[in-house]
Amino acid sequence: MNEDELREGLRSEMAGVTPPPPLSTGAALGAARRTHFRRRALWASLGSAAVVLAVTGFAAVATPDGHVYEPAGQGPPAAPDTKEPWPTGPDGQPQEDRTARAGSKYDLGLRLLSEAVSVVPAGFTAPEDPPGQSAEQRTLRTNQAQFEDKVAGVDVWSYSSSVAVAQGKGTGRVIVEVHDAGNPLPTEPCALAQQFWGMRGECQVETVGTARVGVVVRPTDDERLDQWSAYRHPDGAVVFVAQGARLDESRPALSKLPFSVAQLAALAVDERFHLK
Repeated sequence: MNEDELREGLRSEMAGVTPPPPLSTGAALGAARRTHFRRRALWASLGSAAVVLAVTGFAAVATPDGHVYEPAGQGPPAAPDTKEPWPTGPDGQPQEDRTARAGSKYDLGLRLLSEAVSVVPAGFTAPEDPPGQSAEQRTLRTNQAQFEDKVAGVDVWSYSSSVAVAQGKGTGRVIVEVHDAGNPLPTEPCALAQQFWGMRGECQVETVGTARVGVVVRPTDDERLDQWSAYRHPDGAVVFVAQGARLDESRPALSKLPFSVAQLAALAVDERFHLK
């Protein structure tokens, strides 16, 4: 407390007591401090109450000393919820989340999985999950169709598939991911390749016919995959094709990758993965 606050507190305490208390400096100072703290607590709580009431729409609130606190205004009305519903599913109702579990988009995801299985090279096999497993339980062959965004009134989707690839005792995987035209991904081949799963690595540009394909031949510090290619079709659709020597920690890794760098680049341009 500064001198003015102490003096004011002492006067207030002495004026409110009849008869005057015996002269006691310690008692008077303690009472003065308590009075001062009570006032500060009162106005702090009053300020909080005024904010709450202003937010909730009350126009005024009376303070304990009879004054009326009137906020300048009730503030702008709460913004309406403008979040658009998820895309419509095959039942005519909005999806429950980004993932399609039936309908034409889901079918494109299944088609991508089938095409990914079809490119597994000779000398390798593509093992299947045990029959009867749900989509959530499968690990050897998986697929997904996911809504990404609405651009200029058009839904933009991505599709992904993962296929286990085995040779001898080792098991790796091949992944194909496709993004609809209208996606915001880069155009330059290596800049595009560096966008895949947020991974970085040593990239080189491969030429397939007239197409230029970015291929990351060696990741910087990410062990999820070993190589991947990226290509943007003239219509804007983007294809990523990736390969990894290891499927998961529970299985031995492949002794060699299924595709050469040139083959990986050619797969990114392959029309089988150009979903429309």
